[in-house]
Amino acid sequence: MPVHHRPARSLRVLLDPPDPALALRLGLQPDIEVVSSAMARPAVALVEDAGSVPALLAEDPECRVLVLTGSAHPGLSAAVLAAGAAGLVLRDGPIEELADAIRRASMGETVVDPALDTP
Repeated sequence: MPVHHRPARSLRVLLDPPDPALALRLGLQPDIEVVSSAMARPAVALVEDAGSVPALLAEDPECRVLVLTGSAHPGLSAAVLAAGAAGLVLRDGPIEELADAIRRASMGETVVDPALDTP
């Protein structure tokens, strides 16, 4: 019989679009479970397109959405937050920092990576 090592209250995270490599890295975190559908009611969704934030929030207003980006652009963090996202994080940063951002967002915090917080 398989042994499950996840706590009963693990954080469900949706990746949109799916990213198998990131899913594997996040799945190694003891309290994070990557799910494949919004039907699984994720606590946090990680998206690459800020335009998808309103649709995700319309489907599940309790889901916290973090936008992943590779670099800072003037006004990006303000636009992402105005769209209703819970924050903006680096796509290729250390997995521990991304996991921490997911945890903080799930608790209601607004999370913007300091490297991306440009006017």
